[in-house]
Amino acid sequence: MITGIKGTRFRRAAAVTLTTGAVLAAGGFGAAPAGAVATPTIAAKGGYVMNNGTGSTLYKKAADTRLSTGSTTKIMTAKVVLAQPNLDLDAKVTISSAYSNYIVDNGYLSSAKLIVGDKVSVRQLLYGLMLPSGCDAAYALADKFGSGTTRAARVKSFIGKMNSAATSLHLTNTHFDSFDGVGHGANYSTPRDLTKIASSAMKNSTFKTIVKTQNTKQKVTTKSGGYRYYSWENTNKPLLSGYSGTIGVKTGSGPEAKYCLVFAATRNGKTVIGTVLASTSITARTSDAKKLLNYGFAS
Repeated sequence: MITGIKGTRFRRAAAVTLTTGAVLAAGGFGAAPAGAVATPTIAAKGGYVMNNGTGSTLYKKAADTRLSTGSTTKIMTAKVVLAQPNLDLDAKVTISSAYSNYIVDNGYLSSAKLIVGDKVSVRQLLYGLMLPSGCDAAYALADKFGSGTTRAARVKSFIGKMNSAATSLHLTNTHFDSFDGVGHGANYSTPRDLTKIASSAMKNSTFKTIVKTQNTKQKVTTKSGGYRYYSWENTNKPLLSGYSGTIGVKTGSGPEAKYCLVFAATRNGKTVIGTVLASTSITARTSDAKKLLNYGFAS
């Protein structure tokens, strides 16, 4: 009987030692072993998370379901601009009335509030594209970097470059028919594909700097030769300011897209990147992202 009691005590002690060792190996009580982490429930219709360093999948929900992307489309807009050969980020673009009229004609879209006649650099337009999610900035960039003798031809050419970029990333469930996410029936992607687009875009230092910026004030030249300032705030500020380690990436919304968010964060040298599409509100998409980031870092 005594031997049996000693054996029981030994087994209990061993179990305590193993449990303590597992906690220490996981980095303390703040992180549990991957197998012990409950899979989160999110409001979004689709979601995907991966380890940005290894490309390994950490979470998926309807990861390959084609959904409307809203303004997360602008990640590819920026990626195409930044991939242009011999790109001069300081080159000036004169703001046309077509860009501001486009905002009004389509029901007052999200705007960088660009003023006709102002001379705005490509770099500044990228800030206007990614922070306030300016559809006018997207139009200006598509007009600048598309090819053709008419504005319509240049825009069509630019969208073609967006689709070519998707093809080069081997994305079979992504198609763009707009430069800003205001689709015309065939603008879609998936949580997995959008995450891969963002991961590729984040390799560009200019893109990475822009998307982690919470606020910016940009000085531009006016039509008369004077100057004015544009002040822009990042639509992704709730995550950038509310989740430690966040480094981007882009919000999106719309009647069909609902509420979308492509997100990335780095902690202890590990970068987790992911997407939620068709969430139920601004608050819900931020909450979804935080849940998935927590899960990604614990996995």
